[in-house]
Amino acid sequence: MADIGIHAPHGPDMSGRHPSTVTPQFAMDEDESRVFNRLLKPDDSYTSEGVYWADLNFFKRAKFVLKNDAAETSREAGNVWRMFKKDPLSPVAYYFRNMVLPGAGLGLEGHTWLAAIEYMEIVGIIVGQILVGVIGDWLGRRWGLIQDAVIMFIGLVMLVSMWGVTLNGWIICYVWSLFLYGVGVGGEYPMTATSGMENAVGSGKISTKEDRLHRGRKVTSAFLMQGWGQFFNQVLLILLLLIFHHGSGNPPYSKVAVQWTFRISFAIPAVGTLWLVYYRTYKMKSASKQLQLQKKKSNVTGYDTQSLKMTFYHFGGRMLATAGCWYMNDVFFYGNKLFQSEFIGIVTNHSNSIMPGWLYNLINVGVSLCGYYLASFLIDNKLYGRKHMQTLGFLMDFILFAIPAFNLEYYTSPEHITEFQAMYFLSSFFNQFGPNSVTFIAAAEVYPTAVRATAHGFSAAWGKLGALTAAVLYNYIDTQTKFYVVPWFGLAGVALSVLFLPDTTGLDLKEQERRWAFIRAGRAQEYHGVAVHPKHLSAWERFRGLSKQYDADLDYAQRVEEMRKEWEVMMQEKADEKAGHLDEQDWEDLDHEFSHEVHSYFKKTTNSPMLQGMEREKRSPTLNGQNGYSDNEVDEKRAV
Repeated sequence: MADIGIHAPHGPDMSGRHPSTVTPQFAMDEDESRVFNRLLKPDDSYTSEGVYWADLNFFKRAKFVLKNDAAETSREAGNVWRMFKKDPLSPVAYYFRNMVLPGAGLGLEGHTWLAAIEYMEIVGIIVGQILVGVIGDWLGRRWGLIQDAVIMFIGLVMLVSMWGVTLNGWIICYVWSLFLYGVGVGGEYPMTATSGMENAVGSGKISTKEDRLHRGRKVTSAFLMQGWGQFFNQVLLILLLLIFHHGSGNPPYSKVAVQWTFRISFAIPAVGTLWLVYYRTYKMKSASKQLQLQKKKSNVTGYDTQSLKMTFYHFGGRMLATAGCWYMNDVFFYGNKLFQSEFIGIVTNHSNSIMPGWLYNLINVGVSLCGYYLASFLIDNKLYGRKHMQTLGFLMDFILFAIPAFNLEYYTSPEHITEFQAMYFLSSFFNQFGPNSVTFIAAAEVYPTAVRATAHGFSAAWGKLGALTAAVLYNYIDTQTKFYVVPWFGLAGVALSVLFLPDTTGLDLKEQERRWAFIRAGRAQEYHGVAVHPKHLSAWERFRGLSKQYDADLDYAQRVEEMRKEWEVMMQEKADEKAGHLDEQDWEDLDHEFSHEVHSYFKKTTNSPMLQGMEREKRSPTLNGQNGYSDNEVDEKRAV
């Protein structure tokens, strides 16, 4: 059996440095170089001269990015137009299938988000984020998605049907129902992020253009369903109250109106969640494919504890960024309620009606959705991307809270309430067009597949600890003090983002997995690819010297040789299965796995006597008594 380990083709030269160029095992002519360039240097990430986009100076980088973005926009617009001409509803169906359904769980979670900020709900969410994250890496993404939807459904049924003879009994039922539902809500975070991200990557040896250009958009589009859930929930609450309170939203509210409004608001998402159980059970059977491939490569059958330990050791700074920034962000997320309560109290003269608050919150959710969609539009842009988006969002929230904090009486006066309102809505916008969107994707993207759900769940749990901090703290300090305290969490978020968050915008996710293979094999220093490019590392990682490993030419030669080793291993395995020979289907499988051009090149240049013998055997008129095929005949069959 061939050695499947990862090897650098050459070590340092006599001076102790790695050579800038390395001659592969077999020298490639110009045509063969073009074959590998198409695979290893795709034109959406490399110039025609083979230069990686992040190696270009600012002006050349901007020109390259704008040109490629324009071409991709034109291509996508053309696809949409062709879909529309064939079937006017097909673009809507495509959006629903690829953007809505992956985030359906978060949409249903957001549907009840506005009910209350309860301690037990937050605790349940924390439990779900950690527990389901571990389950997702242990038993698989599909199992995590299914059991998570089941838990949410059971929790919603309990919320709809709960009852108590006394007020205390009713509250006890409510709290425990909310806790169980919260466990399901928490699990949606790691499972939606990991499954959505890995679905964009594809399953071949080489990553897809969809992954490189639109991975962030796909994940963020799923995440923004949380905003739509909040929007529809608020609309439903308003309509239900008007229906059962005889067209009025003003107090006093009858028990009948409150009971029907409350129970129906949970019953509707319960129906949607039951459908989600069905969909994830029967329509998402390949959700765990990427995880299974990685476990097979690492010879792991259960939970990969070794990868978890190594992740904390090698990516400790990233953990500080994803968990710490999420903590800071959720303090802001709930801090936005400060603006809302103060603003609504002034414009309604502190009315005890809940309807004005619901209406203004509906507007605020609409503003937030604008932030979500702009984030999905720019999150993959190489000139802006994840890190800049999160840093700017934290900075703007810091400013928007700091301004009224030190002149609260002025901005909360009736004469200046419009300025206060503007800052209120802008803080919501920049929270979504910034840390709230980026923390969700970064907490999955910067970690290896083996522990991706666990790392995301851990980071998200720290976020909910931030929410719990805000929920508890706000009960013990007055409004002025709250405004004094909250802005500094934004400034801390800026610092953590700048120092510890790597920028994975435009980074091939499979290239990051390739780097992890080196790390897990104890050969981290031998990796020289773009995953250690200074652009894709945090300031802390660059300070530690990781970017010095980057060597484009050496990495190119390594990747060719790695593909050769994978090809030889696959050839050997197929030969072992077929008692020493390969049939026509085997050769076609290899063509599919590595592309016909690469497969042909490796066949032509192999130095393995066994593989050369199989190639001669394949060309012979007969093969073990069966008719063989010439290369021309094989090519004709492929063409057919």
